[in-house]
Amino acid sequence: MDIKPETLEWQAAYKLMIGSILPRPIAFVSSLDEDGNANLAPYSFFTAICPDPMLVCFSPMRRGKDGSKKDTLENIEKTKEFVINIVSEEFAEKMNDCAIEFESCVDEFEQVGLTKKESHTVKPPGVSESKVQLECVLHEVLHFGDHPGAGSLVIGKVECVRVDDELYHDGKIDSEKLKPVGRLAGQMYTKPLSDSFELIRKR
Repeated sequence: MDIKPETLEWQAAYKLMIGSILPRPIAFVSSLDEDGNANLAPYSFFTAICPDPMLVCFSPMRRGKDGSKKDTLENIEKTKEFVINIVSEEFAEKMNDCAIEFESCVDEFEQVGLTKKESHTVKPPGVSESKVQLECVLHEVLHFGDHPGAGSLVIGKVECVRVDDELYHDGKIDSEKLKPVGRLAGQMYTKPLSDSFELIRKR
């Protein structure tokens, strides 16, 4: 079957993407508005770009009802700072609760019972329960439309990587202790280390 994206409604195209591109890591993004109110929301269109400079990116979609920007994007464009908190199994349910469309004045940390952690290089707090936090300043943001189904690409320059001491040995992260969570299609998530395997790259 060959499917041309332009023949699909955006909802169908979205389902096609999230059912094919998986598992996806989750950027649990904390930010502040101009008045210092905290916001916390998960995004599963998230990846690394390069290590030097250390750049990461995530893609917040426009709201499906009216094409408006989500609070995270509004905050980052105004304050130029954010934190990406890596999600572990222990607080995955609370992360999911932050996907609810709360009013912009609502502090998701308080709403779902997560703890703020003062950041080292940026103003937005990190999530204390997260074992790895990427403190970022905005490098660039690209917009791809302003209608429902459109989205933006937020590129952040990592100013500081904060890692729990028990995870970091010989310059490497202990993935088994991190217990990362990934996103699948629909309402499904995955524990990517539960059935992992090794392939040695041939030289």
